[in-house]
Amino acid sequence: MIAHIKGKLVEKTPTYVVIDCNGVGYKLNISLQTYTSIEDENCKLLTHLSVKEDSHTLYGFFTADERELFRQLISVSGVGPNTARMILSTYSALEIISYIISADVSAIQNVKGIGAKTAQRIIIDLKDKVGKGLETSDLLFTQDNTVRDEALSALLALGFTKKVAEKKLEQVLKNYVGDVTVEDLVRKSLG
Repeated sequence: MIAHIKGKLVEKTPTYVVIDCNGVGYKLNISLQTYTSIEDENCKLLTHLSVKEDSHTLYGFFTADERELFRQLISVSGVGPNTARMILSTYSALEIISYIISADVSAIQNVKGIGAKTAQRIIIDLKDKVGKGLETSDLLFTQDNTVRDEALSALLALGFTKKVAEKKLEQVLKNYVGDVTVEDLVRKSLG
């Protein structure tokens, strides 16, 4: 119904923004990923309208990939829009996809409000669907997972938290072309 909203950013918090579009202020619930991506006063967010008996709620997304993953997550029984937003606030789209593909129940379970059964249901329901229709380059998945895991272990041994280490590795892999070694990943993550 509403594909995107473009206008002047009036209010920005980690959980929602208000965008003035021709005199009408639209409140959009957002994830932390979108929050950190919004920089300009004039912005455009892609939207998803959640309609329930007692409310109509707009969710805003900085990228089409994030919106597509949100829609895939809410298609899972027991995962509502707020839970999907919490997942997207905890991990990036690529991290979520990698956890689903590798069936990492514990990583998904680390999200506040997600239990073991819900994490398993997300993996079972989305394992064959996730990533399809996303624009994001799949460099994260073309790399040898053992190389990535070894680089992650090295960063953890250097004192990084798992979340920070994974984010750094994702940034390096996103901009890396060709085969990568553990040493390259660690060096570029530290640099």
